[in-house]
Amino acid sequence: MTTPDTLDDFAGLLDDAPGPTRSDGRAGRIALLVFLAIVLAVLGTGGGYVWWASAAALPAPTVTSRAPAVAPGPAAAVAMPGTGQAVLAVSGGDGFLTTDGNGVLAASGDGSPLPMASVTKLITALVVLDAHPLASATDPGPTIAFSEADTDLYDQFYVRDAVISRMPDGLRLSLHDSLATMLLPSSANYAVAVARWGFGSEDAFVRAARSWLSAHGLENTRIVDATGLDARNTSTVGDLLTLGRLAAADPTIAALANTRSISVEGAGTVTNTNDLLGTLGISGLKTGNLGDGTFNLLFTSTLDVGIDAPLQIVGVRLGGETHDSTDSDVVRMLQSLKDGFHDVTVGTVGDEIGEISTAWGSQASLVLARGEKLRTWSDTPVTVDLATSAPQTYAEGEVVGRITWTAGPRSASSNVKISGELGEPTLWWRLTHPGQLG
Repeated sequence: MTTPDTLDDFAGLLDDAPGPTRSDGRAGRIALLVFLAIVLAVLGTGGGYVWWASAAALPAPTVTSRAPAVAPGPAAAVAMPGTGQAVLAVSGGDGFLTTDGNGVLAASGDGSPLPMASVTKLITALVVLDAHPLASATDPGPTIAFSEADTDLYDQFYVRDAVISRMPDGLRLSLHDSLATMLLPSSANYAVAVARWGFGSEDAFVRAARSWLSAHGLENTRIVDATGLDARNTSTVGDLLTLGRLAAADPTIAALANTRSISVEGAGTVTNTNDLLGTLGISGLKTGNLGDGTFNLLFTSTLDVGIDAPLQIVGVRLGGETHDSTDSDVVRMLQSLKDGFHDVTVGTVGDEIGEISTAWGSQASLVLARGEKLRTWSDTPVTVDLATSAPQTYAEGEVVGRITWTAGPRSASSNVKISGELGEPTLWWRLTHPGQLG
């Protein structure tokens, strides 16, 4: 006897069997008996087929999956002040942040030269250290014996209402501590005294400073004294970015700029005028003001935004209305940059992303094995990659794929697993579907 391949083949055998039609009840019973007799005959003569069908490999299930789109986070922008000038340059955040060739992320104002005020003292310190370098941030360096003419500077700047620090007669002070007294409280008398010591006179210092500026490409910066009290000491935000990077790279200046206060022999305790130290990673560099809407801050920050490494920032605020408003402007810039980084939920554990079904009618869901979030900047697009494969078994929880989300340089992944039972086929299904067995 020929072995039937499908249920239709059995039906064909039944149709060919002799006997009355199956239109009435008795005929139907006869037909059933005939059919059973045929089946018994097949089983009796084809025991090998039954054994084969019961043990043959099953067809692979059908996997239907979809990679759900993920909406990006809200758009972000750096909050730049509406008056004066400002610039924010960033190192880091590659793949997220787009900057120009100078690392500038955001800028406001026309970029024209404006008075530097006491930011000038950074130039004074750098020029003096260029001629009289210190070996390290803690190296005291040479001792300066201040003259009577230096001591007289206290009274001269006092009547000009400038910031001054005590300088007793006969004071001898290290270069390191002299620079600290000049930079932290922004003492005008120490700025001139240190400049005179370094170059013989303030005029000689100015000539050296101009040569130094030219050598470092600061062509838009003008200096006429060591203090910055003269409004003709001007610079642009672009030049001040360069100046800030040079100052941050000098160990002595970087350390002093990040010092809240220090006790100096003769001068007493000197306190940093930069109130923002430690706020949003701010570590320096120099304040400056001439009053009348000329408040400045050249600053550095190591800003933690929740990615692999903090952002390294150099920023400038020129022409702030007051000391406090200038600080507020800088805080808003940095906070808006930090807030622009946020977590986007890309998947939640148990999210259904597809189905798996068998030829014999069992069905289960494909779900995420775990939830994930991605740290992104602004509205960085999120791409989704989903790869699935047929399972080796049909158990709930079996991993059948992996989904990966990517935003900029960061990615997250989750396994895809079966949720629900995929039951085994019955022996009858196996016997009646030989063409689908392996």
